Amino acid sequence: MSSFDVRTIRALVFDVFGTVVDWRASIVREGEALGRAKGWTQVDWPAFADAWRAGYQPAMQRARSGEIEWTNVDGLHRHILDTLLPRFGLEALSEAERADLNRVWHRLDPWPDAIAGLQRLKTRYLISTLSNGNIALLVNMAKRAGLPWDCVLSAEIMKHYKPDPEVYQGAAQLLGVERAQLLMVAAHPSDLRGAQRAGLPTALVHRPHEYGPNPGGAPAPDALPDDRFDLVATDFGDLARQLGT
Repeated sequence: MSSFDVRTIRALVFDVFGTVVDWRASIVREGEALGRAKGWTQVDWPAFADAWRAGYQPAMQRARSGEIEWTNVDGLHRHILDTLLPRFGLEALSEAERADLNRVWHRLDPWPDAIAGLQRLKTRYLISTLSNGNIALLVNMAKRAGLPWDCVLSAEIMKHYKPDPEVYQGAAQLLGVERAQLLMVAAHPSDLRGAQRAGLPTALVHRPHEYGPNPGGAPAPDALPDDRFDLVATDFGDLARQLGT
C-alpha cells in the first residue's frame, strides 16, 4: 500500500496454522499411522482433517457469542474432535487416545521453507507467533519442529481470537513497538484484514497447498477481490528477500 515503508518495520508476527506449518498433511500423516496401528482401513483421513479444521471458525464464533465459555484452542479442538468421532467411525478410541490425537496440533510439521526463512528474518527483526493457538501448543510445536521464535504470543493472552482487534493491538503493546512497526504475516487474507483494521501493516505469504493438492493455483478460500496487502510473497525466503535479509 502507498504509505508502507519497509524501513519502519521492527518486528514480525506470524499466523501459524497454515502459514508456518502444514496442518492438513500433518494430521493425515498421524491419522494414517493411527489407522495402521488399529487395523482400520475405512477412515478417510484427508476428509477427517478437513472437517476438523472446518469446525474451528464456528467454534470460535460460539465462544465469541457467549454460547459457550471462552476456552483456548486445545479446548476448542477437543470439542470439535468429540463431535467428529462418530462421523468417522472412531468411537472406539479410549480417552487417552483421544487426548493424544487432540495433541496432534502440537506436532504439526513446518512448510519446507519455514525454518530457513524464519532464521533469515530473525537476523534483522524480532519474530514472534501471533496465533489463536494457545501458549502450550505453540511452545510444544516450536520445540519439536525447531521453529526459531524470539517470542511466542497467543490470542490466549488477550482472551480473544483473531481477527478481533485486541489481539493485534495487544501484540504491539507486548512487544513494545508501534502498530505501524509491526508486520503481520499470514497466508489467510481474513487474518490480514483484521490486522489492517487494527492498524498493522501486512504481508501475505501464499500457501496454495494448505487445503491439499491445488494444481490450478486457486487463491485462498477467504480471499476477496479488493484485498490489498503491503507485501505479497511466494514463501518465507521471498519475504526475507523483500525485507532485505
